[in-house]
Amino acid sequence: MQLHIKSAHAALERHAALVVAVGPEQQLSPAAAAIDQHTQGQLSQALKTASFSGKAGEILPLWRLHDFPQDWLLVVGTGPSSDLQLATLLKMTQAATRHLQGLHVAHARLTFAEIEIAGVTAIEQLTHIARSVLESCYRFDRYKTQNNTPTSLTQVSFSVDERIPLAAGREALAWAQAVAAGTALARDLGNLPGNVCTPRHLAEQAQELGKGQRKLRVKVLGEAQLEKLGAGAFMAVSRGSQQEGQLVTIEYRGGPAKQAPIALIGKGITFDTGGISLKPAATMDEMKFDMCGAASVLGVMRMLLAAQLPINVVGVLACAENMPSGGAGRPGDIVTSLSGKTIEILNTDAEGRLVLCDALTYTQKTFKPVTMIDIATLTGACVVALGKVASGIFTSDDALAEDLVAAGEASLDRGWRLPLWKDYQELLDSTCADMANIGGPTAGAITAACFLSRFTEGQRWAHLDIAGSAWLSGTQKGATGRPVALLSEYLRRQAYA
Repeated sequence: MQLHIKSAHAALERHAALVVAVGPEQQLSPAAAAIDQHTQGQLSQALKTASFSGKAGEILPLWRLHDFPQDWLLVVGTGPSSDLQLATLLKMTQAATRHLQGLHVAHARLTFAEIEIAGVTAIEQLTHIARSVLESCYRFDRYKTQNNTPTSLTQVSFSVDERIPLAAGREALAWAQAVAAGTALARDLGNLPGNVCTPRHLAEQAQELGKGQRKLRVKVLGEAQLEKLGAGAFMAVSRGSQQEGQLVTIEYRGGPAKQAPIALIGKGITFDTGGISLKPAATMDEMKFDMCGAASVLGVMRMLLAAQLPINVVGVLACAENMPSGGAGRPGDIVTSLSGKTIEILNTDAEGRLVLCDALTYTQKTFKPVTMIDIATLTGACVVALGKVASGIFTSDDALAEDLVAAGEASLDRGWRLPLWKDYQELLDSTCADMANIGGPTAGAITAACFLSRFTEGQRWAHLDIAGSAWLSGTQKGATGRPVALLSEYLRRQAYA
């Protein structure tokens, strides 16, 4: 989709739909007031005739008002001005975008960036509105044989007032497009079924992303290479499947040659049956989303290519399928990780931490990053703690935690810090190995993070548990693309710090 920036005083395109905002009791936005004056009160009369209440997200489509140069005028309710926040504005944007798609218009102009929101800069507001438009147009219908026609909305213009210079507005739109493109890739990969999105498929997507890109270098390690390296924890998960596990590294070189990279390590369990510790059948189909950590890393790499951030970043995808078979690991098995530490596997459904611990060790040894952040749909306990609203953030580095929380707030892709105190470490004690892979029935999200922390000693590191935020269930079932926006904002801030 093409995004454009327009001065609020620019002439209207003849065939575009215009979207304006109106609150309760006909509180007209500046653009709506100008239209009402131009049409000699026809807009006010139409609102009265339709009994338009102005509640947030309410839609009133108007066709060819007299002496108005466009076919469609779309009126969107704001709700009471005292309640008008950025979240309300995005709700309005989503409602308008979906309605425009139903009207089959090709070009629309939105005027919401002209509305002032307390505590939000005009540039931030424009960026969020543009992202909301793009993400509202997302569809995943490639496997539907009907109703899979592409959206007709191909161009959107954003009216801005004197608070946003046109050049700054264009930069905001470019950033919104870069983040939205990365989010869409992560959603596409997450929504693919497990029989398509195998570990090899994720590796191929990384290689496809790197084709012809001077700043991107991709390397894939298969099981034979991982076995030779001594990645025993990774192999304990991967060898149970007929799909070969893959450890994929993607180097983005946008910064100085000697600059240590930031490393993003994504859990890529392309389907998780639980292994020998088999999951219940109900909702097991959603375990195709267990690779959303790896998908988000690929999404961030796409964002980096689009935004061309001046920073060095390494993406690592730990890709495997967790299946029960004659070759699968058993509860009670003891394996030696790439770090040399031994692990007693008490539950084969705690597999994500096993592939991640070897990926963390490999990343440290190979790339010597300044910071490591792993992203994983790791624990149901995190969903219980935070629901679908926030990703869990675990780190012993206060500054890193603050940076990630701030990036989440700025991008509206929130994360919340949970404790990583040493008091929890003893729950991982094993009588016959260096550690167990689970810590018992309590504090499951924390003990999972504690497990990973044992493979990051001396390293600046954070763990994002996205088990709640990575996908939605029920009638809205599908990948969300989170936390691509959070990570993108974090990297942008680091690049220009």
